[in-house]
Amino acid sequence: MNQDLTQIVICYATRPHHALSELLLSKSKDNLISILTDLLTAYINDKNSSSLREFVTVSIAGYQHNPNKLGYNGYKQNSAIGGKPISCEAKPKNIQTDGYDQKKTKSKLNGEGGFNDYTIERLRKDVKENLNLLSSGFVDGELQYILEFPFKSVYERLKRQLPEKRVTGTYTRMASFNFSHYKDYPNIKFVYLNKKAIEKNKKYFNKNFYSFLIEYKR
Repeated sequence: MNQDLTQIVICYATRPHHALSELLLSKSKDNLISILTDLLTAYINDKNSSSLREFVTVSIAGYQHNPNKLGYNGYKQNSAIGGKPISCEAKPKNIQTDGYDQKKTKSKLNGEGGFNDYTIERLRKDVKENLNLLSSGFVDGELQYILEFPFKSVYERLKRQLPEKRVTGTYTRMASFNFSHYKDYPNIKFVYLNKKAIEKNKKYFNKNFYSFLIEYKR
């Protein structure tokens, strides 16, 4: 994804729509054609409905996004000389408000994340890699928050959901966590926090998680 398209996607997710209009008007016709072509290419090859939300999350957190299915979602250079690149896994969640009040089961943002088809071997690999997790929340595509925390902060939670030994070819369909499992960890980083949007969308947040975000002071 080129830098102009990166700028536009992040603006759409984080700024009022008039700011997006101003940004688009500042681009040349040839530039807009190039941007639209890249955007259509990204959509038509999309294998995951959360791809753009994953991209926004990883990019704002300062990582280089990895668009491939293999490997972690993002990487950045380690500040230590000769240090191994730091990897991240993004766990974005989007609440769609259309028809929300009519739903019997109402999903809420809770700083959650999960790993599909997970195994004890993958768990051991992830904790060894010193992986960082990025939990982000969107409401109708508008970014509300991004939290960054070490994988090891939810290691015990994930481990309890996995068998110590498994039959070859079997997996745990979903190993999950939410903010209650890492909220007391000392190294949580509030990468992005739109308190005005969060207050406006309070009904779509878990009550305790809402307080956790609103009470944060930079």
